Amino acid sequence: MVRQKLNYLKALLGLMLILVLGCSKEDEVTPPPSGGDGNNDPIEDTFDGPTYADDYTPIASWSNRSQWNLANIHDPTVVKQGNYWYMYQTDASYGNAHDGHGHFHGRRSTDLVNWEYLGSTMDQAPTWVKDSMNDNRIAMGLPIIENPNYGYWAPAVTEVNGVYRMYYSLVVNELIVGTDNCASWGERPYIGMMETTDLASNNWEDKGMVVTAVPDGLEDYYRDSCNDWSGYYKFNAIDPSYIQTPEGEHWLIYGSWHTGIAAVQLDPITGKPFQLETIEDYGTRIAGRGNLNTNRWQGLEGAEIIYNEDTGYYYLFLAYDELSKAYNTRVARSTNILGPYIGMDGGNVSEGAECWPMLTHPYKFDYHTGWVGFSHCSIFKDPISQKWYYASQARLPEGVPGINVSNAVMMGHVREIRWTSDGWPAVAPERFADVPETEITEEDIVGSWQQITMQYQYQVQQTAVNVNFYADGTVAGGVSGTWELDSNTRTLYINGAECKLMDAWDWERSPRKVTITYTGFTDDGRPIWGKKN
Repeated sequence: MVRQKLNYLKALLGLMLILVLGCSKEDEVTPPPSGGDGNNDPIEDTFDGPTYADDYTPIASWSNRSQWNLANIHDPTVVKQGNYWYMYQTDASYGNAHDGHGHFHGRRSTDLVNWEYLGSTMDQAPTWVKDSMNDNRIAMGLPIIENPNYGYWAPAVTEVNGVYRMYYSLVVNELIVGTDNCASWGERPYIGMMETTDLASNNWEDKGMVVTAVPDGLEDYYRDSCNDWSGYYKFNAIDPSYIQTPEGEHWLIYGSWHTGIAAVQLDPITGKPFQLETIEDYGTRIAGRGNLNTNRWQGLEGAEIIYNEDTGYYYLFLAYDELSKAYNTRVARSTNILGPYIGMDGGNVSEGAECWPMLTHPYKFDYHTGWVGFSHCSIFKDPISQKWYYASQARLPEGVPGINVSNAVMMGHVREIRWTSDGWPAVAPERFADVPETEITEEDIVGSWQQITMQYQYQVQQTAVNVNFYADGTVAGGVSGTWELDSNTRTLYINGAECKLMDAWDWERSPRKVTITYTGFTDDGRPIWGKKN
């Protein structure tokens, strides 16, 4: 349905609209009450947007899984087959509701808004993990571990010639020696792979090990103390993702903390490295955070690379910091799959420079608790609409009144991506709700908005300020200056900053409603998010 901008609407609004459009910079625009934006917009009365609650704790139990929708999501990966989008994830849920019900759970959707729970894709860890681990332990002169405990983390699903490959992380939750985790590094994790030709069947065939974490000989497996973060392994074999280049090369991207992010070329037929005989066969370091010579514990993980044929760049998306509250998303780009990956500020992320721009960060709009722990993304493109999307989890902050352990509430977020004119991906301020795209005019811009200009602050939510846009092209309130609209490109320029406009669903309001948002960057790569009240 198209946003109606007809003459009769102006007549109906009469003097009220004239006053709003005619106010001066000194006049005050009173924010509209919750539940309305003051536009009497026909689309708002007809669009039936999602209403499921962000506090899903009343339905968090396993018996209510058919009602979860995007509740209990962590580290999602998204892929499409036929009319359905499929999402798979880390084993994580509020109250560990998934325990005892298999691993790498999946769900599907036709519209990226409403999701149907499918079930687990793996019943138990394949035997090769224990066998490989104990073979290594025997070679090291260590006793075998009879009943290891595992963590099932961060899968990535991709399609290769009609076959869907799931690369998954299996973390062995055991120490190499002893019982003190301040005195020993943990056992090596593994990345494995399984395949199916029919995602709807949820039947997968395991194909064994792809890579594991291996030491490079620069550190031993003992830790001097709990503050010893000089990693034993070269690359941490978790958080896989997969990319096929335009030239037909296949690459696995992986790594978490330790020495950084690795890329290893794969045999397209097997989906595994061509060989694993030397330390170099496990991949090339393509990104880090800090000086590797002085720091083998680098705060980044969850890497994913996509190629945008419209810009000619590979984009490396990264999750920074710890996952429960501080998680934030960064991106750098390169014309070569192996880098160097360069940030918006010219920093060489492949050599450890801090990565800008930042795409997501803990934040809070008015009328809601806001979100933290917002990263580890899957980036994907709709082959029909050609639109790009970002998907990750975000968590409620700690201490939300009335919610026990509120920071363990993890909701899946799917958001649109808009590309700036200089080729950087900006993430939408609101979750995707499939609101119809409409014409956005200067008339729509005038009024009261919230804006968040995010700064990087560890674990600290960035909050909104109220901003008034006036018909004379000025801005006042929490932000002052000027604005200009390019309706042809749906771009709003605020003091020269390029911000992309979107029709959106106001998830924070009660009741929720249609609104307009914008997303862009400051000159130094900090996100600018705006939402009309």
